[in-house]
Amino acid sequence: MNVHMDVNRRFSGLDRLWGTQAARAVRDAHVLVVGVGGVGSWTVEALARSGVGRLTLIDLDHVSESNINRQIQALEPTLGQSKVQALKERIHQINPVCEVQCIEEWVTPDNCDEILAPYAQTAHALIDACDQVKAKVALAQWAKRHDLIFLGVGAAGGKSHAHKVALEDLSFVTHDPLLAQVRQRLRKAGAAGAGRRMGWSYVYSLEPVVRTLTVPACDATLNCSGYGSLVTVTATFGLCAAGWVMEQIARSKAQKA
Repeated sequence: MNVHMDVNRRFSGLDRLWGTQAARAVRDAHVLVVGVGGVGSWTVEALARSGVGRLTLIDLDHVSESNINRQIQALEPTLGQSKVQALKERIHQINPVCEVQCIEEWVTPDNCDEILAPYAQTAHALIDACDQVKAKVALAQWAKRHDLIFLGVGAAGGKSHAHKVALEDLSFVTHDPLLAQVRQRLRKAGAAGAGRRMGWSYVYSLEPVVRTLTVPACDATLNCSGYGSLVTVTATFGLCAAGWVMEQIARSKAQKA
């Protein structure tokens, strides 16, 4: 592992774009990413290639062949590996000095506080790239309680037009049944009502969901049922999430300076 790399040479693209202070804030940041599949894996890739200094990856799944069409860590040599461990190895090929912690767990409302509590004082941002409604609600609430920068993602399955991906406050998200459920539950728990900003931003798609008439017959371990997926969409979701979060980190640093 080349620990004598030239950090400025490797990651100076952000310095030239946003300035030295903003780039330093990103390199000093600690970002939690929950869910490292078709969207989250690309989020992690972008954060690593931007020089983020500390990443905590949370996911219990393992790499399967059906992941190869959309997940960046899914390769022939990584089949069967833990997704977070496969990503950790990839990150260290990008930035050998990035501090990466892997947590092999599914986040649920019951364990959310327990899993995330050790990072409440050190993390700067939380990215929710999981696909379970109850977990998404718990993550949004946890981030708000701890005053973390938060960005969640909607459903990328059944979408094929990357140019229709958008980012908005949850109150104004459309075309996403998953996030509609999240919004309903958060409002039931006391969040702002219709027409008012809720304070949680999400990446989503303005494209209606498309389900094909034929679905390949795969066993449960290959996860081929349900909506189809396209890497151009899942990657766009992930890259938008990473970009927005890094910009918020940079802005937060500038406001405190």
